[in-house]
Amino acid sequence: MLTDAHCKNARCSPTLKRDRLSDSGGLYLEVSPAGSKRWFWKYRINGKEGRMALGSYPSVGLTAARKARDAAKLQKAEGVDPVKARKVERLKASNPAGDTFKVVALEWYERQKGQWSEGHAERSLRQFERDLFPWLGERRLADIEPVELLATLRKVEERGAVETADRGLMLARQVWRYGVATGRVGRDITADLKGALSPYRGRHFAAITDPEKLGELLRAIQAYRGGPIVRAALQLAPLLFQRPGELRGAAWAEIDLEAAMWTIPAARMKRGKEGKEHGAPHLVPLSRQAVAVLRDLQPLTGRGVMVFPGERNHARPISENSVRTALISMGYTAEIQTWHGFRATARTMLAERLDCDPLVIEAQLAHSVKDANGRAYNRTQYLPHRVKMMQRWADYLDQLCVG
Repeated sequence: MLTDAHCKNARCSPTLKRDRLSDSGGLYLEVSPAGSKRWFWKYRINGKEGRMALGSYPSVGLTAARKARDAAKLQKAEGVDPVKARKVERLKASNPAGDTFKVVALEWYERQKGQWSEGHAERSLRQFERDLFPWLGERRLADIEPVELLATLRKVEERGAVETADRGLMLARQVWRYGVATGRVGRDITADLKGALSPYRGRHFAAITDPEKLGELLRAIQAYRGGPIVRAALQLAPLLFQRPGELRGAAWAEIDLEAAMWTIPAARMKRGKEGKEHGAPHLVPLSRQAVAVLRDLQPLTGRGVMVFPGERNHARPISENSVRTALISMGYTAEIQTWHGFRATARTMLAERLDCDPLVIEAQLAHSVKDANGRAYNRTQYLPHRVKMMQRWADYLDQLCVG
């Protein structure tokens, strides 16, 4: 074993690259020809040899080196690689912002939001602030137990928001993964919650695809005696089968009645940030029937910006709940037909009843479609076919409405 005197007087022969003076338990002092002296501890873990630097002599004396070796041996006895553990501690120290759930979540959010659409970024932040931060925000990420995260998400479930709870778990999973990557936490605890939440199987938008029943719905829409703005939205929903947010958010500037074309800006489409900022607009050919509905509505709302302005604030569109409530008032609950469900209605019946080309249908639905070579098709490629299809569809709906 070494003594202080051995350490102080240790020299390395000029003919050697370095010399090692062994103490005990794998500890040794490495001396270079230039005279520098450094402590190392040699160990084996998982069948592999490693060594851990414990500091320079005389800044770290013999007694201090032995204490550092003993502490490292305790870590190894617990199955922890002391070198890797020290790297993690250094990484933690390099994150001065902190390691609470809120700090880590917002740091991850700031790095991700540039890749998202504005709407997705707003929804994600709102869910953090409403469902996760109040209960977990000030807790250190490494101190949060799986049962605590589960209890937090079950609060969301208890208000009937099963889908929102599922999204909350997905957000939490990203935070924990980021926490692991940045050294704030040792493992991702969200894996422990597998199967613990109520299963969410994705959205199902009820849709009528039986011709006779669809005819009944179209007659009910024709007989609707509610407000003219909601009535027009109801009439156009099956004719145009665009997403509810795209239809109710329509602006008169987007609509050319003479050319019978509705041009939805890319920024309003359901796309990623790149598609919203640099993508092409979506074109919706207007059938004669759709143009007639819009011409009837124009004297009422045409002086404003929105085609379907809200009752209280004309600068904003009607809510999605407006049409949903109207459908329910006619006896069409969410289990029978939804506003979004008109897309499934059209998609199914255009293919099965009118034998339309699936590529043309998908193009009109604004779905991403690839050709036989796997290349995304030009969105205007099928426009003439879509114009004909939309008129055929409107004429078919008229036939069903007559009965």
